[in-house]
Amino acid sequence: MADTAHSGRGTDPLLLAGKVICVIAQIGLAVGAAALLAGIPVALLAGSPLATSLGLDDLPAGFPFWALAGVMAIGLAIVAMLFLFFRDLRRIIATVGEGDPFQPANATRLAQMGWLILGVQLVTLPAVWLGLQLVSYADEAENLHLSVDGGLDVDGILLVVVLFILARVFRHGAALRADLEGTV
Repeated sequence: MADTAHSGRGTDPLLLAGKVICVIAQIGLAVGAAALLAGIPVALLAGSPLATSLGLDDLPAGFPFWALAGVMAIGLAIVAMLFLFFRDLRRIIATVGEGDPFQPANATRLAQMGWLILGVQLVTLPAVWLGLQLVSYADEAENLHLSVDGGLDVDGILLVVVLFILARVFRHGAALRADLEGTV
């Protein structure tokens, strides 16, 4: 039975689902990035007449808007890294659909994806600290409920390790394929 990914006669539903998920994730991340980009200056301008017109004057005196802007900036960095992660995943899925996944480029993409997830894990740490600066003010503000839960995520670290191992597997597979093609 022919593999539908290679034959061109059908579409592999798993690859199609992967592509759709990646595109939807990238669209959502782009929308999130736009919201964060819009929110950072608003947070930095708190205390100005603009903040009053947006209802930000209801927050307790001394509210650390700098910490809010910092969390948003770190969130923007995380969103950018995840956008690139899904871009690389989409490119890997495309090579699988073409029937040629063991390319050196895919090994590089997998390693980049590992570094991106590691970056997400690391920038989460200062975001947690900044979030803790905000929590103490949440109790004083009406209708503001904050909780901070974060730090290094074991699942995220496991994903980093798996991606780096897969990068080596793909690098080795590409080298074996090149050796095989050289002997034929």
